[in-house]
Amino acid sequence: MSQSLSKLFIHIVYHIKNKNIYIRKEDKDALYSYLGSIIKDNDSIPILINGIENHVHILCVMSKNIALSKFVEEIKGNSSRWIKKLDVHYSNFAWQGGYGGFSVSPSVCEKTRKYIEDQEKWHKKMTFEEEYIMFLKEYGIEYNEKYLWTD
Repeated sequence: MSQSLSKLFIHIVYHIKNKNIYIRKEDKDALYSYLGSIIKDNDSIPILINGIENHVHILCVMSKNIALSKFVEEIKGNSSRWIKKLDVHYSNFAWQGGYGGFSVSPSVCEKTRKYIEDQEKWHKKMTFEEEYIMFLKEYGIEYNEKYLWTD
């Protein structure tokens, strides 16, 4: 084959490190817009970015030219530097070191988009920790809960 072609739908989830700092509702749109620009700068396509005050979900088409770990490092590193400059509220802001990266089949892409869109609704029923463990179990990912929540 003379061309390398791909379409990789990825669902990325990550959490704020410091529980005393949260993403304010009035800053969400600007943050999500900035995250989208980082994704585009990495030759990828943002589909939907949403979350609540303590974590973010990203659904995107990821470029074939970057590893997932490098892609998430770019997103988290750049957005952390950006948000610290936004307001004194975020002066000690940091994302946790880890993340969840889940492949999404085109057949469930719309279902995943709807799930991310409805974050406020979902988190009336479950915590971030419950949600994250649900994803790990759904994808058959082995984990040690002792190390999930600490850096």
